[in-house]
Amino acid sequence: MNSDSVRSLLEAVREGRLDVEAAKDRLAHLPFVDTSFARVDTHRALRQGIPEVIYGAEKSAEQILDVARALIDVGQDVLVTRVADDKAAAIASQLPEADYDPVARVVWVGPEEVPIQGRGTILVVSAGTADLPVAAEAQQVARRFGNHVELVQDVGVAGLHRILAATEQLRAARVLIVVAGMEGALPSVVGGLVDRPVIAVPTSVGYGASLSGVAALLGMLTSCASNISVVNIDNGFGAAHVATLINRG
Repeated sequence: MNSDSVRSLLEAVREGRLDVEAAKDRLAHLPFVDTSFARVDTHRALRQGIPEVIYGAEKSAEQILDVARALIDVGQDVLVTRVADDKAAAIASQLPEADYDPVARVVWVGPEEVPIQGRGTILVVSAGTADLPVAAEAQQVARRFGNHVELVQDVGVAGLHRILAATEQLRAARVLIVVAGMEGALPSVVGGLVDRPVIAVPTSVGYGASLSGVAALLGMLTSCASNISVVNIDNGFGAAHVATLINRG
């Protein structure tokens, strides 16, 4: 339930299209619904503007379906992140309307096109092809949160001319999400080219001394570009969430 649905509910009561008891039944779902495995926050969109999203990595398909059905029952779209192929297949067998992106590892149950709420474009920039799963997660989540999203991929600093060729697209975006592993230098380069917020996402891509993303994380945190903020390693979802709030502001 979000602010628009509450407003519609109250207007229906005021206009006599819905009786008080029916409205009370709908509001009874606030602020959460207990299921077999979870206490599902149905109030989050009303509080924060973005509804609860299911983190799928440590959940079984049964647990994901349990939470998803609770969200569907209260009229909410379902977004699940970090879903492996086998879990996605099990979910689709029970929810055939579910859409699965195997690169982003995201399951979506909702309209094919989400109404745009963001004021501008969120541009996701991926340093290398190996970073694409995290970049794709950011892209898909931002899209499902009601943003116009574009993706620029394989423009890492090993070939600096590639990112410079995209300067016009970088400067046209309202918010940028820059995803990079290895030494994590790309957000600093992008930050120096634009006057917009840059959300840096370190990935766990890289050889031994990259320390599964710690080197990229520390490099981004110590960037000399002042318009950069940093989320956790591989956290494309978190970057998309923050970018959405900025893009709506």
